[in-house]
Order: sequence, then C-alpha cells, then structure tokens
Amino acid sequence: MTPSEVQTRRAHPKDAEAIALAHLDSIRSIGPAFYPPDVVEAWGLGLTPDIYVNAMEGGEAFFIATGHIDGEPAVLGFSTHRIDDAQDSASVYVRGEAARRGIGTALLRLAEEHAVAQGATSVHIQASLAGVEFYRANGFDVIGRGEALLMSGRSMLCVFMRKLLTAV
Repeated sequence: MTPSEVQTRRAHPKDAEAIALAHLDSIRSIGPAFYPPDVVEAWGLGLTPDIYVNAMEGGEAFFIATGHIDGEPAVLGFSTHRIDDAQDSASVYVRGEAARRGIGTALLRLAEEHAVAQGATSVHIQASLAGVEFYRANGFDVIGRGEALLMSGRSMLCVFMRKLLTAV
C-alpha cells in the first residue's frame, strides 16, 4: 500500500458501515498489545454504523482514508473533529495492516485543519495507550492520565493530551 494508493476525503453517512469495520479492526488488531482481552472486547461493543451517522448529524466531522485490502476497496482509517463543551476534540483510528504508513498522520491533519477552520486554537485527545506515541510524534503533549468511558459503559485507561494549533 503506497501513499498514491490511498485517498482521503470527508466522510458521509453512507460510509458509516465501513468506518465501523475500520474502527473495530483498529481496536482488535492494535489494542491487544496495550490492554487485556476483556478491555479490548468492551472497547468494541456498541460500535454500530448508526453511532457514526448520529455523530455526523450532530456536527462531528469525519474524514476517511480509502484504499484496498486484499484487492477490495476499504476504509483504512478515519479521524474526527468535534466540539464538546466548547473544547475541540479529535480522534484517529487506523486498521492494523494500514498502521505506520502515514495514513493516521494524514487523517489527523484533516481533523486539525477542520478544527482551525472552525476557530480552534487547540485540540484535545483522550488517547488510548495504543495511541500515545502516535499523538506525541504529531505534536501533542500529555496533560494528564485517567480513564475514558466506553460505549459499553466500561472505562479504560487513557492519556489526556493537547496540541496547540496555528492557523495555516
């Protein structure tokens, strides 16, 4: 998979099923190196396509990277930008086999550009333990540690991070 084989764009509700598959793949393929099996399982519970459609309809911006897996078109990863309680937040998930190829960084840039266009001066992340080094490499600083509440109602360890943004 070369960069020329990967395309990025703003996601639409019709992409929700493919986003859910990429999200679950990321959790199940990368998560086990950082969390026990019961946490990985709880992390993936409730991630159905309607979650992403509802988030888009609520104003959350989604960006996807598309390419091919085993010759079939697929969403390789996604990023989001949303505003929660006047705080700009982002997230990035990439399929295990697409990780460490620059796809996550490209998706993060799209989310950051969207945040800047919306007037954000910083972006906050509740980074999974799997994502901490990725976010550090992309200019985020650790501001605390704690727990993130999962869709399943369970929580998991996370690292709170922030990046100051500059207008492009």
